Amino acid sequence: SGWGGLERWVGPTGMTSRLTVSDGGCLNRAGEVIMRSDHHKATSTVEVLGTPLQVTDYEVFSDFCHRRVKEAGVFSVDFTNTQIVTMRRTQAAFRAETEGVDYFIPDGMPLVWCMNQGRAGLKDRVYGPTFFRHCLERTTREFTHYFLGGSEGCLERLRERMKRLNHEIQICGYRNGYFSSEEESEIVNEINALSPDFIWVGLGTPKQQSFVHRWKSMIHRGGVFAVGYAFDVNAGTKPDPPLWMQRMGLGWAFRLFSEPRRLAGRYLKYNSLFLFFMLWDGVCGRAITSHLRSEPSKGPFHDPGGTSD
Repeated sequence: SGWGGLERWVGPTGMTSRLTVSDGGCLNRAGEVIMRSDHHKATSTVEVLGTPLQVTDYEVFSDFCHRRVKEAGVFSVDFTNTQIVTMRRTQAAFRAETEGVDYFIPDGMPLVWCMNQGRAGLKDRVYGPTFFRHCLERTTREFTHYFLGGSEGCLERLRERMKRLNHEIQICGYRNGYFSSEEESEIVNEINALSPDFIWVGLGTPKQQSFVHRWKSMIHRGGVFAVGYAFDVNAGTKPDPPLWMQRMGLGWAFRLFSEPRRLAGRYLKYNSLFLFFMLWDGVCGRAITSHLRSEPSKGPFHDPGGTSD
């Protein structure tokens, strides 16, 4: 039915709100709402230091992505932690590179705590490595996946583990993360030839954001997911923090203890800057801004289940 008119937007638990052309909504033939590039106007977000973070959870966002990847065009997802939020607040070039991201997903508990100050009502983060595993565990044969990043050994172990996790998984292609800028067009050509539904990019920040920024417009279809070190965690080549540390927002401390030389400077810099700008922007009343389009605890994405007015 295309763009136009005033249509009903169904929330993930059947609640409804109104969506207009100016909100960026489109109905496909199944009557499902598909978002334009100005998605943040039509979904529930809470801005933290200027980054619009989606109010969602693992199941809701996974279901949304499995529907969205079958629609025309390409969209991008960034699993966003405090470092990424801080870089967007302090580095104009990085902010410009990430302006085209369609969905910023809260990857860290400190961001969830900040969002809940804006009435998000979230109980947990959506952690990139866990979402990757959650999504692949529930995927079916009709969906195809492409992995970009990690070492050859990591990718081999990752494919073996994911196929044991879900025998129906279809991995149509993969490429390690050790490539030059001259090889990037070749990689994108391969992606377009294979036409995967899910393109998982595990190159680390800021390399993965730069890659998505440069090449998103050249990718024909599917979803591009910047998932950080999800490949290493799920391949078992790097340890993941225990759940109790994750729930307490101490995942960074576990990783710092595991890789102190590589991470100490980064964490000292960006954790300190994040706290500083939360206080500085908070004094000015602009640290946290809510844009809630449905019941805060229910999340923003369409659920094809029952509706109620």
